[in-house]
This record gives sequence, C-alpha cells and structure tokens, in this order.
Amino acid sequence: MPELPEVETMRRSLLPSIGRRIVSVNQPDSRYRPIAMEPGLKFLQQKIIGRSIIEVERLGKRVVVCLDDQSRLLFQPKMAGLVLMDSPPNESHLRLVVSLSPIESSQNARNAFSSSQVRDCSSIAQILYWDQRGLGTVQLWTAEQMKAFLASGVLGPDALAVDSDTFRSQFRNTARPVKPTLLEQARVAGIGNLYASEILHRSGVHPARRCDRLSKPAWKRIFDSTRLILLEAIEHEGSTLSDGTYRKSKENPGGYQNSHRVYDRAGLPCLTCGNHLIVRIVQSQRSTFFCPGCQKR
Repeated sequence: MPELPEVETMRRSLLPSIGRRIVSVNQPDSRYRPIAMEPGLKFLQQKIIGRSIIEVERLGKRVVVCLDDQSRLLFQPKMAGLVLMDSPPNESHLRLVVSLSPIESSQNARNAFSSSQVRDCSSIAQILYWDQRGLGTVQLWTAEQMKAFLASGVLGPDALAVDSDTFRSQFRNTARPVKPTLLEQARVAGIGNLYASEILHRSGVHPARRCDRLSKPAWKRIFDSTRLILLEAIEHEGSTLSDGTYRKSKENPGGYQNSHRVYDRAGLPCLTCGNHLIVRIVQSQRSTFFCPGCQKR
C-alpha cells in the first residue's frame, strides 16, 4: 500500500540517520518468506559497514539512503513494507536491521539538524526494514547504477516535482481509462491506487474516462488535485487503512485516512454532495471508488 505520502513520511523519519556510520547489518531470523535483497547479506555487509549516511531521499515509492562513497541503499516497501527508526509493529516480520554509530559532528549532520535536534536523536541507532508480506526489496546501487536507472524510463517525473504541462503530456495520448493510467509509474512516479481515487474525486473526473478524451481544463484539475492531496496526506503523515499495516511506528498510525472522501467507502453517502452512494468498481484488477454524482461519465 505505501504510496508517495507514506514513503515520504518514512524518508523524513530516517533523517536522524544523517551523519552516522553503519556499524552492522543483520537479517533477523524469520519463518516467513524472505525479501528480495540484492546483493546478498554477506556482500551487503562488506560494502556498507563503515560507510556514513550523508542524505536520505525519496525516489518515487522508494526510500533512498545515500552513502559517502556515492552508493545508494534503496528500500522499496511495495504492498506492506515499512522503513523506520522506531519500534516496528512486531518483531516477527522484521527483515533487516542496519545498526548505526552515535551521530558524528559532520557538516551534513549540522546542515540537517539544529544542535538540540542532534542531541535529541542521539539515542536512535537503527534503520529497520519491516515487511508483513515479504514483497518488498532492498538493493544497493552504485552511482553508475543509479544513473542508468534514472535514464531508463522506468520512472517518470515525480508527482510533486512535475509541472502541469508535462503532467498532461505524460497521459493525454493514450486511450486507456484515466484511473489505472495514473498508477503507471513510468508516466508519473508516486501515485498509487488509494490516492488516484481521491484525486479523481476531487477533480470531478469519472475513473473510466479515456485519457485522450479529457480536456485541458480537466487535466489541470487532476494536476492541481494531485499536488493538493499528496501534500495534505504528507502533512497528516500518510493513511493507515483498516488492516493497520502502515504506521510511523508501532503506536503511531498515519492520520489522512480520516480525510478520505471515497476510498474504501463503497455503499456510504458521498461526503461531497451527500446525494449519492460511493460506488466500487474493479479496473485492472484494482478497486476504484467514486461518486456517480460528482464524477459523471
């Protein structure tokens, strides 16, 4: 489930790792399906133990830990993964533990935090990757591998960095329905199933409308709604759904689920118009929610 707002919240939670050295890397014993890790644990240990963390970035729906040799440690949570520095939901699905040194007095650390913030985070000493389903991945890329990936076209421009005209150009020439097309990361990176339904509802666009039949004003509404909803969700630190999987830490769920207008509300009155019930349909094997009154086809 983690989409751009949840992954951005994870990224921000890892900022106290900046300026620390990696002192150990371990895979806790688990009876569950192992995650895909490239390279394997032994080689990963050889490559990153002793390296310092200089930045934490987000690449679409991936958390990227930048190391001082220009390599990148990428966490891709996929359906049910969490990257955090606080207590995980449980120990049984903990997949990787990266232990860190006390924070060092580096320029990066001074740039990232005030002196009081550095002191406050001095006791935090681990990056944890937790994954209930085991579908996520951990990868170590060199600077050259990162450059090649960015040039490959696998990811389009970030949903919070793209401008309105580029956003429209990524979608307008396909005959596919707009809702599943918004999920294609090669067009625009970061939008997932949950937020696509919310974006189209706020835009007043039916999810089955063809991309190539949407007007320029409709695309402008979709673009504006994308930015507003993603930023609102980040402000509320993501959405924790009924399964309770996503959370900032064991006792800290996100808060944006309380602002959902259509997602997972099939059969309930529309919170926008109050005159229709929310409908659920299936598109490309994914659930889509919309109001037939607010989003006329």
